[in-house]
Amino acid sequence: MSDTCDILISGGGIAGLTAAAAFAHAGFDVICVDPAPPITERDVDGSDLRTTAILQPGQALMARCGLWDRLADEAAPLQIMRIVDAGGEQPEPRVVRDFRAADISDQPFGWNLPNWLLRRELVAHLAALPNVDFRPGMGTTTLFTRTAEARVGLSDGARVTARLVLACDGRASPMREAAGIPVHTLRYGQKALAFATTHPAPHDNVSTEIHRSGGPFTLVPLPDYKGSPSSAVVWMERGPRAMELLQMEEEAFNAAMTERSCGLFGPLSLASRRTIWPIIAQRAERMAGERLALMAEAAHVVPPIGAQGLNMSLGDLRALLELAEARPEGLGDAQMLEAYHKARHSEVTVRVTGIDMLNRASMMGAQPLRDLRAAGLSALYSMAPVRKTLMQMGLGVR
Repeated sequence: MSDTCDILISGGGIAGLTAAAAFAHAGFDVICVDPAPPITERDVDGSDLRTTAILQPGQALMARCGLWDRLADEAAPLQIMRIVDAGGEQPEPRVVRDFRAADISDQPFGWNLPNWLLRRELVAHLAALPNVDFRPGMGTTTLFTRTAEARVGLSDGARVTARLVLACDGRASPMREAAGIPVHTLRYGQKALAFATTHPAPHDNVSTEIHRSGGPFTLVPLPDYKGSPSSAVVWMERGPRAMELLQMEEEAFNAAMTERSCGLFGPLSLASRRTIWPIIAQRAERMAGERLALMAEAAHVVPPIGAQGLNMSLGDLRALLELAEARPEGLGDAQMLEAYHKARHSEVTVRVTGIDMLNRASMMGAQPLRDLRAAGLSALYSMAPVRKTLMQMGLGVR
């Protein structure tokens, strides 16, 4: 069996599903495949308990293609990004700096949403679009390209002919591998625990990132859960410590995370199961090949710092969409894909490098280095023009 479409999207994660909606809204015929059916409930095995902060440019893109109306009521706005250095002798705040959205915009920095809920709403939205064929439970296996088209083999034996193949299929991307595009990978020996918590003190729409050693401990606002203020937590630690925390009894874990949070929100209580993820940084040598564009984790992977992961992916999507709409007759040709590589590769390289440096700083264990980190945070924050520029760069608007 052979199918034909304008765009084949390999990967049905949040980035791939958003890309399917955006290109369909622009009038292109899209087939999207993913080997794993999306899990769209919170408290079931395999659900993704991480959350995503969708920053202003990403929200504008989702609004443009009709997605935001489905998400707005579930989103927790992020008005303040608070950085706390707790790297002294005791786990307590010694430097606290607030980056306020009101200093650069009349909107929040972004809006936080659980990943499982994003998948649920994206799948429902695609089901209503006549020019999207979403095929969960099916993956891509082979890629053969010519100047005018790509032919992709699927895991059920079918073949798809497309003008453009969009690889959104993860850090081990089969389409990137099939195209022979190398990647550069950095490993930190870290893992991240992701879970939800409740706490007595309200979060007041403040995202709080606490640095001590091993990696940041980040609490991101969620809507109230069972009548209590709630936050999503990403807790990065060196691998052995992360595994110890994963296996800890709940009472001991609650005590450990309350201490790691410096008690800023009162006693923390686990409000979900715990999941664990390896931390790496990775970038592809090129963002494109013949009739192939790399996007999201197929193109770049960063540690979960500063809400950059999905928002970098949405930056990829914006660039591709602009090029496709400017020259629809050239969809997937060499001119379009070279322009895409030039538009994104340098920025991706800078962001991967910058987040790598921030992560290494957050891991510092020696006291003199932790003191140096705290001094650097204070120095950067004290310079208003630098502070404003850092916030704009974080949003992806500069």
